[in-house]
Amino acid sequence: MKKYIRIIYLAGFLFTIPLALTSYINSSLLEQYIHQDYVGLLYVSGSIVAILGMLRMPNILNRFGLRKSAIIFSSISFLSLIFLSFSKIAILVVPAFLIYFIVNFFLTAIIDIFIEDLSSKHDIGTFRGLYLSLVSISWVLSQVISGSIIAKSSFLGIYLFSGLFILLVLVLFITNLHNFVDLKYKKVAVKNTLIRVWKNKDILKIYLINLNLRLFYSWMIIYMTLYLHENIGFSFSEIGTIYAIMLTPFVFLSYPLGHLSDKMGEKKMLIYGFVFITFATLVIPFIESKTIWLFALVLFISRIGAATIEVMSESYFFKNITEEDVDEIAFFRNTGPMSFIIGPALATISIIYIPDFSYIFFLLGVILLVGMLIAFRLRDIK
Repeated sequence: MKKYIRIIYLAGFLFTIPLALTSYINSSLLEQYIHQDYVGLLYVSGSIVAILGMLRMPNILNRFGLRKSAIIFSSISFLSLIFLSFSKIAILVVPAFLIYFIVNFFLTAIIDIFIEDLSSKHDIGTFRGLYLSLVSISWVLSQVISGSIIAKSSFLGIYLFSGLFILLVLVLFITNLHNFVDLKYKKVAVKNTLIRVWKNKDILKIYLINLNLRLFYSWMIIYMTLYLHENIGFSFSEIGTIYAIMLTPFVFLSYPLGHLSDKMGEKKMLIYGFVFITFATLVIPFIESKTIWLFALVLFISRIGAATIEVMSESYFFKNITEEDVDEIAFFRNTGPMSFIIGPALATISIIYIPDFSYIFFLLGVILLVGMLIAFRLRDIK
């Protein structure tokens, strides 16, 4: 069992490196092939497909099992990154991006189910916190090296380098976990899943809180890099430095926060998390100078809040379900693609009517305040 959990932690660490390397530059890559105004719509279309696909997760897992599903989706992810590395025309780049974007959600959900299966209820927060810490190290390391890779080889180097890590993930699943025993994953109609979530107010509220956080992430992934590069004037190397500093709270806070959630519950920490993330987001439009340390500090504070919300929402949700509840796990993970539908749609509409691009962060701050109100209404568990 311990060997299996170490393998899954390693797989999650390796899988996150390409995810982190590419997430903040995907929009800049796509800008070279389609107009900036349509980048958000591309995320929306990919997210719709991801949501529809995730609803079929129980069927996929019952047919192939977790290990084979991980091998299949890792293979697809690797091939899509190769296409992104060497393709030079929109008709190849755009579909390759969409496939890569969609498959990442499936791989994330599969690793989730592995961890849920291999951990116990009384220490799920600790397990999740340690995993999120390892994942966060991947994010920080990726931001440190991304700027230099882009400077030396443009985007080609980033996607090719990312492909090598996905290849390692593929090899890891091929050579390990042969004796992993799959459960019979529940196949529940979408309508019934929605009814179950609606009736379970704890699950519904933590779903909305997680959706709120994912909206923040999607907003930052699509628009923050564009804002720092196009509006403020930072180079990609400088942005990499800012992001490396920004992401360090995830490394140092995830594990102790996860352990803390097992001891005292999640509600109070969720509220504190929203205070930090909302304050920092509302400050962003007021920073007009091209000052690395100032942007790094504000974004660092925002990630203190984000790290707290992420660990607490993950812990709370997985304490309320079992590894057999694939339909609810898939539904919970649909907050990712759902955020890439709602976020770009709201941002695109706001950009049309607001006088300054930076004001979209005011709107994001208001959205985060809604998340805080939901956290106040959450029933705490330990």
